[in-house]
Amino acid sequence: MNNLDIGRINTLTAARQEPQGFYLRGEDPFDQVLLPNAYVPKDFKVGDEIDVFVYLDNEERITATTLVPHIHLNDFAALTVAQVNRMGAFLDMGIVKQLLVPYKEQAIPMEEGKSYVVYMYLDEKTKRLVGTSKFNRYLNIDECNLEKGEEVDLMILHSSSLGTNVIINKKHRGLIFKSDVNQPLKLGQKIKGFVKVIRDDGKIDVILQKEGVASFEPNAEKVLEILRRSDGFLGLHDKSDPQEISKRLLMSKKSFKRAIGNLYRDQKIKIEKDGIRLV
Repeated sequence: MNNLDIGRINTLTAARQEPQGFYLRGEDPFDQVLLPNAYVPKDFKVGDEIDVFVYLDNEERITATTLVPHIHLNDFAALTVAQVNRMGAFLDMGIVKQLLVPYKEQAIPMEEGKSYVVYMYLDEKTKRLVGTSKFNRYLNIDECNLEKGEEVDLMILHSSSLGTNVIINKKHRGLIFKSDVNQPLKLGQKIKGFVKVIRDDGKIDVILQKEGVASFEPNAEKVLEILRRSDGFLGLHDKSDPQEISKRLLMSKKSFKRAIGNLYRDQKIKIEKDGIRLV
């Protein structure tokens, strides 16, 4: 199994066909893995290449599937608990095999039917794929080479009284303050963001829109487009409820006020008692 990458997508070649399926090989012809008949594509034959996910099945046999799992080795994903037993929680990872999160790897007790963000790693002794929601040890807490304003990849975690916790670039933890949340967010969602502040204690604040003038113009253009599609009138203004603005425009009240301020200064809109109107 030394040239087969467990927990990831492998590009392998069909070495031979047996009643139960095709045996695939990588660079080493002696390292072979079964692709069961259920996953064999139509007209597949010996010598063909195929992309498969490789894992150990419930009988500890190395197995391949053409199904694409919800999570890969050394990565994060939000998965739903399929069952809980004496070993721990078993999470649906999109293939026949479920991902075990042992009790000792659960940040909070997991419940059947609920979803949790987990990290998947390989147990070097057993070669089993294991999940953990205690993933701080896989994040860089002490060192950060990010810069203010840098665009980053975010994964949404849980919300707190301050805002929404996130994973940044699969390496760091961060926070989007409530005042900077301008659209609905859900657990496990992947989204782009920007570094707002890197604090002296190493904590990182992020935002969903780039700060500065660059962020105002897209919002102003968005408001203009909505006005054009609404017969030139929008029933929102600077006194409107922030939640109503977020729901209808997917932007914060702060961003909305800046956008209409720019449009008003450019004489593209006029502000009326019940909303704004296209000039």
